[in-house]
Amino acid sequence: MFRNNYDNDAITFSPQGRIFQIEYASEAVKQGSATVGLCSKTHVVLVALKRNAEDLSSYQKKIISVDTHLGLSLAGLASDARVLSNFMKRQALASKMTYGRPIPIERIVDQIGDRAQSNTQNYSNRPYGVGLMVAGVDDTGPHLFEFQPSGMTQEMVACAIGARSQMARTYLERNLESFAECGREELVTHGLKALKESLNQDKELTVENASVGVVGVAETESGKKKLEAFRLYDGEEMAPLLERALAGEGTKPEGEGEAQGESMDTS
Repeated sequence: MFRNNYDNDAITFSPQGRIFQIEYASEAVKQGSATVGLCSKTHVVLVALKRNAEDLSSYQKKIISVDTHLGLSLAGLASDARVLSNFMKRQALASKMTYGRPIPIERIVDQIGDRAQSNTQNYSNRPYGVGLMVAGVDDTGPHLFEFQPSGMTQEMVACAIGARSQMARTYLERNLESFAECGREELVTHGLKALKESLNQDKELTVENASVGVVGVAETESGKKKLEAFRLYDGEEMAPLLERALAGEGTKPEGEGEAQGESMDTS
């Protein structure tokens, strides 16, 4: 990419019909570490690869809980993701206080899409340099949505965004037919295997650089559906998940941390 006369703001179209600021924001997403989402009939799983900017720093948080029925993972600028996640938390709380119910997943995704799109209509604003995958459960069942810097949102069965995510998408496409009937543990296993595909050959998934978020529904003994609240697995909680997912591949869940991130503050 190079500088031109049509990338000074996010509201000017080029003669080819492109808005370069949005394309630059999408590049920030591609530089962030990979994250994978999968959806079945009962659960939604988010799996993310964490980075540390340098050896002396901690690993960047990649999965955020928004409400008991809702969470997200990010690729790109973590600071932009924090602003959007705080907005989502306010909207979720407002829904409970006003209507006495959790906010529907599609509605809250549309709200952040509208917020992002409005930035492309104001000269003084810039697009959010982050891509999100939003996972949640409402009255209509489990849902997985992808959010892009342009404000476009779409529901997905499985998705991967971030650096080297094409390798993860190839795994997801190859196993797509099996996801619908997968249970909680099977879906997590598929997610970790897909995330592993995005790594460089000399890197491994460890308890330090991987995290998992799960939300879903389960049937009680009486046959009624019960919400399984959004749960984040991090640190040592990842050990049994990695051991089960990577069993037979000669990969240990212990090891060196993930490589240092780029100079841009992406995650």
